[in-house]
Amino acid sequence: MVFEDFKTKDSVVVVYTGEGKGKTSASLGLLIRALGADWRVTYIQFIKLWEVSEHNFIKKITPIYENKLTFYKGGAGFFDAGELSSKASEKEHLEHARTTYDFALECATSGDYNLIICDEINNAVHDGLLTYEDLEKLINEKHAKTSLCFTGRNFPDNLLSKVDIATNMTKLKHHFDNKYLANKGIDF
Repeated sequence: MVFEDFKTKDSVVVVYTGEGKGKTSASLGLLIRALGADWRVTYIQFIKLWEVSEHNFIKKITPIYENKLTFYKGGAGFFDAGELSSKASEKEHLEHARTTYDFALECATSGDYNLIICDEINNAVHDGLLTYEDLEKLINEKHAKTSLCFTGRNFPDNLLSKVDIATNMTKLKHHFDNKYLANKGIDF
């Protein structure tokens, strides 16, 4: 392989999807790498309303990175997930998703950020809180030098041709299937 024949891109669209664990964790690895490269990053949470360890971590490091890291938590919790659902109404879920999406679109088109991570946006689209067209608009209208990362299950197959890197996290085994709750520090 001769690397002199390779080109570079000004930005990429990265997707972490699938039924397996590790999508948000992978996006946090990307956050760390981008901050290490002295990039400006926005981490946007679409679903997780409750306090999770990654939110605590991001809040703790935000002062260290002052103008380099923005964190936005806009979700209203799981939507239509039975016992795991939040108590928000469908209207509240839709409003939260739209407000969060509008913030993501503003960041992505502004040119002020090198990387926008939209954690759980795939779930918001799959659950009908946002549309496929919303996701496609983010990709199509992002600033030329802004990279995007989308996480969550069920990334739409019809949009795969528009992304640069897509990883499907495949579950081989998870203790939740044996009726064990998620472990703090491992699962959330």
